[in-house]
Amino acid sequence: MKQSLLILFSLILSTGSVFAQNIVTGVVKGANNVNIPGATITVRGANIATVTDANGAFTIDAKQQPPFYIRISYVGYKPQDFQILKLQDTPVELTLVEDTQLDEIVVTSRRRSEVLQDVPIPITVIGGQAAENAGAFNVNRLKELVPSVQLYASNARNTTLNIRGLGSTFGLTNDGIDPGVGFYVDGVYHARPAATSTDFLDIEQIEVIRGPQGTLFGKNTTAGAFNITTTKPTQTPTAKVEMSVGNYNFLQAKASVSGGLAKNLAAKISLSGTQRDGTIWNTREERRYSGQNNLGFKGQLYFTPSDKLKILLSGDVSVQHPAGYPLVIAGVATTERSAYRQYARIISDLGYQQPKIDPFSREINTNTPWKHNQSIGGISLNVDYKIGNGTLTSTTAWRFWNWDPTNDRDFSELSALTKSQGNSRHDQYSQEIRYAGNITEKLSGVIGIFALAQDLKGLDQTEEVGKDQWRFVQTSNTGTQALYSTPGLLDGFGIKTNSTIKSLSAAVFGQVDWEVVEHLHVLPGLRFTYDKKDVDYNRNTYGGLQTADATLLALKAAVYSNQQFNTSTNNNNLSGNITLSYRPTPRLNAYGTFSTAYKPVGVNVGGLPTTSTGAADLSLAVVKPEYVEHYELGVKTKPFKGAILNVTAFNTDIKDYQTNVQSPQLGVNRGYLANAEKVNVKGLEIDGTYQLERFLSLNAALSYLEGKYVTFTNAPLPLEETGHTETINGVATQVAFKDASGGRLPGISKWNISGGSEFSTPGNLATKAGRYFIAGDVSYRSDYSSNATPSAVLNVAGYALFNARLGFRSEKFSAFIWSRNIGDKNYYEQLQAAAGNSGLYAGVLGDPRTYGATLRFSF
Repeated sequence: MKQSLLILFSLILSTGSVFAQNIVTGVVKGANNVNIPGATITVRGANIATVTDANGAFTIDAKQQPPFYIRISYVGYKPQDFQILKLQDTPVELTLVEDTQLDEIVVTSRRRSEVLQDVPIPITVIGGQAAENAGAFNVNRLKELVPSVQLYASNARNTTLNIRGLGSTFGLTNDGIDPGVGFYVDGVYHARPAATSTDFLDIEQIEVIRGPQGTLFGKNTTAGAFNITTTKPTQTPTAKVEMSVGNYNFLQAKASVSGGLAKNLAAKISLSGTQRDGTIWNTREERRYSGQNNLGFKGQLYFTPSDKLKILLSGDVSVQHPAGYPLVIAGVATTERSAYRQYARIISDLGYQQPKIDPFSREINTNTPWKHNQSIGGISLNVDYKIGNGTLTSTTAWRFWNWDPTNDRDFSELSALTKSQGNSRHDQYSQEIRYAGNITEKLSGVIGIFALAQDLKGLDQTEEVGKDQWRFVQTSNTGTQALYSTPGLLDGFGIKTNSTIKSLSAAVFGQVDWEVVEHLHVLPGLRFTYDKKDVDYNRNTYGGLQTADATLLALKAAVYSNQQFNTSTNNNNLSGNITLSYRPTPRLNAYGTFSTAYKPVGVNVGGLPTTSTGAADLSLAVVKPEYVEHYELGVKTKPFKGAILNVTAFNTDIKDYQTNVQSPQLGVNRGYLANAEKVNVKGLEIDGTYQLERFLSLNAALSYLEGKYVTFTNAPLPLEETGHTETINGVATQVAFKDASGGRLPGISKWNISGGSEFSTPGNLATKAGRYFIAGDVSYRSDYSSNATPSAVLNVAGYALFNARLGFRSEKFSAFIWSRNIGDKNYYEQLQAAAGNSGLYAGVLGDPRTYGATLRFSF
């Protein structure tokens, strides 16, 4: 690989044509007419570059006749293009504009380039450099910067990415449901939530768009979207290297090389690697878990044969082989089951001691190794062609995901639920074609078509129990139940599941922006969607005691049984929105939106509950689609120079909300999907920024959310109510469900706050001119429910995290030290009941305090 990179870099440096000398001399100035040393000057469209000297002066041979453009860039200033119309003997004086105009951030959330404050949509924008500086090298870290984002993950597959508490089911992932938050990278939709776990590569900008956006994006986005753009290859040879080291043997390296291969053809190669020791110690295996071991690669070719046509071919792959992400035992709750079925009694009968309830000792003693290997990547082709006052864009992509895990789902030294392996293979093919631009002086918009085909396979997905499981399923020690103690009955007994979901989603969408009278804009949008899913599910038992005894076979079947079903479902939907936007001055943009949205029909591939005859309950095989009604009022303001203040209030009602149910039945311990009749989420968001020249920047955001089940009459029992009995027709009957109407939705904190500041001052480090800086940020989330049904024990306490960094940066070099979670706060990200609902529950721990140093070089 090293030789290949050297060869490529040499090729880039040697590429170019020889022209006659055409010398340009000049001086680069900045604020207060001060000369800028170390600014980079490049000739646009050629492999020619230089830097200004200590007096801000430069000389460059453009090797072409005027007119041509040169680009000048320097940290803290906007990159600017200057046209050279003629060569002259006297130096040209070029003045840069400081990069302090936060209101001029350009976004593509409406599929065309627009100034952020002009867009009547609540959007948070994070620059790639800002994300890197804050240590946000993947989506999971961004939730500390954007209060409206919730991301909870016990591993890459079991990832919940929500905006305003909506989007995906909370807890264990069921592959049969589509996410409600769109995740796009360079226009390509990523269908699997595992994409959020990969490291960022050459990110230019991240836009977090809140609220339904189905009339702007190809895939349904009922809760919002992440719109991520990466930096494109350049004709000018450039290279960037970054190295970070930290405690827990943290080591991260990133590198990219870009340059011209031929006229109008540029290439870029980017590499990243992240390693870190685990933060959780397994006392039985004497090894660490919850570490990082990531490798990423991205290659791009950028062909620009004319000003009208741009073609970008991209390929990427990310491979992750961490030791695994175990949950730690967080507590034992008393359930409403009989004393014989309480967790303490069960493990005592098995000869074990009560587990140590000390989660923040970060120790486990599980007896099955944890493994969470995955590879994810793909190829895409983006073609942009300017037609009239707009651009026709085609995005074609194929992506894959391979998932190879091992989990110990009893979370302990017991040989109970010893193995859980949800091996998966996913392929997706997508095509989007859209046209966006100005139709007339008063009318602009976007129209497009989108198609997505997915093939998701569960490959020998395994669940296996061990020698201790008999006591967890035994309801008493009399009668037939006493036979569960038959030696070897359940040892190595399990199921292997092979399933396939073939899905097709197609849509036509469009939205226009019409200035009906001066300053008043009307923005109607419409979307038609068709979805189809075909499921083939086949589960077979294996192992355990081989016997012909009908009674023993019946006991085994009560733990695991064969199950097979096929189902096919489809649905179509017409949805849309309308927005009114009033922009009387450049400092004010007030808007209101009403929209309807739709999340596709779902299917269950985690095993179905059974009927009284033991057959799969096919009435639960298909999960009804969600239907959304959304209202929003917002105002974007620029109250004074350098300041931005935005406020948004919203109300979202969802009919047939798709939720994840954790069944007490062992054979479906991965959970299945169901519909809550109606939920409501409403809230208020406030965010602001302030930039005082180049010296001080401040940002703060607040989100107040209320999310509840308006109606959920058939919710699963919370852990502590497992075994609950009610008198039905005069008979005490054990029930498995309850009315959770009025209860709060999982994963939603009522208060979410983030803020940050940076102070910098000019200075020199050795011979390099730049700026010294000190920066910090804080995030706070109040408590939230960590269970589908509100529970007295499965609640995560609120927590605050503090991060800071201190260092020096210049145009070509940066060095700083950093620390995350400076206060070493102990906190959970998630709590969940162990399979079988015996009373044990476990938690996903947040990272402890980490610290380190980062060096960056660019050439």
